[in-house]
Amino acid sequence: MEDFKTAFFSKRDPRVLEILRKSTVGIAGAGGLGSTAAVSLARVGIGKLVIADFDRIEPSNLNRQQYFIEQISRIKVEALLENLRKINPFSEYEIQNTCLTPENIPRLFHSVDLLIEAFDRADQKHMLMESWLANFPAKPIILASGLAGFGRNEALHTRRMGNLYICGDEEGAPAEGISPMAPRVGIVANMQANLAVELLLKKHLENI
Repeated sequence: MEDFKTAFFSKRDPRVLEILRKSTVGIAGAGGLGSTAAVSLARVGIGKLVIADFDRIEPSNLNRQQYFIEQISRIKVEALLENLRKINPFSEYEIQNTCLTPENIPRLFHSVDLLIEAFDRADQKHMLMESWLANFPAKPIILASGLAGFGRNEALHTRRMGNLYICGDEEGAPAEGISPMAPRVGIVANMQANLAVELLLKKHLENI
C-alpha cells in the first residue's frame, strides 16, 4: 500500500501537496455542487473533508450528482464517503448526516480552513452565510449563485467581498423548465473547488 501511495502522489508538486495535505475543507451540502466539489478536492489530495447533508439519493439526482444507480435511496453523505475512498483512500473524510442550523454549524465546521456552500435553496444559503460570517469572520466561505441551465460560460465569474466569495452567474431563478444540468453545475462546483485550492495555497506560497 505504501508503494501505491507513493505512485498515487508521484505527479504532484511537493510544495503544493504538502500544503493541501495539511488543509481541511468543509462542504455544506452533498448534492450536485457538494458531491462534485468533494470529488475534485479528493483528487487533488486535500488532507481532510468535512461534509454535512441530510438527504437521500433519488433517481433524479443522477443527472448532476456524483452517485450511481445502485446507491439510490442511500444517505448521500454515506454514499459519497464510499465513492471518495475509492478515488483517494489517503485523505480523511468526516461526514455528518444532519440538517445544518445556526446552532450546529460552528460545532461541525470549527476545524476547517474554509467552507464551500453547496445548498439548493436561497434561504439555506443565506442562513449558512450569516452563521459562518458571525462565527468565523476570518475564514473564507465560497458560495454558489446561478448555475441552472446550459451554455453561457461567459456569464460565470467569481466575486469577492472580504472573506465571502461567490461563484456562478448570480442571476435569479431560471426560466420555467430550465433545470440544473451536469455541465454547468460541474463548472460552478469546480470553480468553488479551484478557488478553495487557490486560497489554501496563497496562505503559504508566494506568486500564486
